[in-house]
Amino acid sequence: MKTENDSSIATMHKELTITRAFNLPVATIWKAWSEPESFKKWWGPKEYDCPSCSIDFRPGGKYLASMRSKKDGTEVWSTGYYTEIIPQQKIVYTDSFADSNGNIVESGYYKMPAMPVETEVTITLEKADSNTIMTLRHKGIPEEMQDDCRKGWKSSFDKMATI
Repeated sequence: MKTENDSSIATMHKELTITRAFNLPVATIWKAWSEPESFKKWWGPKEYDCPSCSIDFRPGGKYLASMRSKKDGTEVWSTGYYTEIIPQQKIVYTDSFADSNGNIVESGYYKMPAMPVETEVTITLEKADSNTIMTLRHKGIPEEMQDDCRKGWKSSFDKMATI
């Protein structure tokens, strides 16, 4: 869980915000976040797939998911806990790098630049006719990682749009 130092680090970084309109109903986008089989269809940028995902979708519940490179088979795992869930409207969860057993690891474990051990992601969904407006807010991403994270999320959301 978050330590005092982790919290201080996370608040020093800007919040990454992405808003995306989907030609899909809210219920479909909700399932994409809350049900493992649906999550696996879109998680990770286009050059990755998601071979493993477990979701205990409730406040205090844990998720563990992997992204596997289609190029070389390298897997990157992430885990966290749901802190707030408002059905069909809002999901808040912590996000950390992990090993395949769900143990939190530092970003260096995957030879990535330094990141806070824990960040926070907030997803909000709004109905717009038969479509969905989804806003992602990812707190704690260092300035130098903002562009890569934005590209990764957008590529993942391109996949989500096709589920």
